[in-house]
Amino acid sequence: MTNDEAKVTLSIVVPVLNEAKHLPATLRAAQTASPTEVIVVDGGSRDATVELAEAAGARVIISLPGRARQMNVGAKAARGNTLLFLHGDTLLPQNFDHLIWQTLSRPNVIAGAFDLKIDGASWGLRLVEWGVKGRSHLLQMPYGDQAIFLKASVFQEIGGFPDLPIMEDFEMISRLRALGKIAIAPAAVLTSGRRWQKLGVCKTTLMNQLFVLAYTLKIPPETIVKWYRRG
Repeated sequence: MTNDEAKVTLSIVVPVLNEAKHLPATLRAAQTASPTEVIVVDGGSRDATVELAEAAGARVIISLPGRARQMNVGAKAARGNTLLFLHGDTLLPQNFDHLIWQTLSRPNVIAGAFDLKIDGASWGLRLVEWGVKGRSHLLQMPYGDQAIFLKASVFQEIGGFPDLPIMEDFEMISRLRALGKIAIAPAAVLTSGRRWQKLGVCKTTLMNQLFVLAYTLKIPPETIVKWYRRG
């Protein structure tokens, strides 16, 4: 083990599948903090995702596809005592590492995430951001696109992400809320607006809420993910 490896305190796990377009910018933003390791877990990309990740100096792991599975694989390989789970199309804010330490040091805080900013000029996206802010701060329910972070020991205690094809972030946050507070760091990540642009703001938002309702009503995640892919 090198001296740099021994000093790693924050491990950033990035599950990806065909993210060549967005990943380089995501990695540039993630690599502004030190000592930090970035682990890209690829689920079988057919584009240049793996090559770009390696060229950027990230640690690359090949996994079976599935975001929950990929994040668990990355967490298992991580050396840091704190984990940050980052989508491949999402940019971290400046000084994100300091914001993470500050957030996790608050009394009774078990995990955290960032506010969400969506790349795009539509006023509808601003409404989505407002709704996400309210849900995250008032209900303590951030989702995966907000870059969830927590101590590695806590992640291990709850058994990692549940092995679900969808809603894995919702389920994990629900479990964490039983252990302590979920805090929101005072900055926002910037995520791609591609899904909202593809389906429209209203349809995307409605579908997301229906997925949450369906999961709450115990509809099998395998059924929900079929609806998601059809959308």
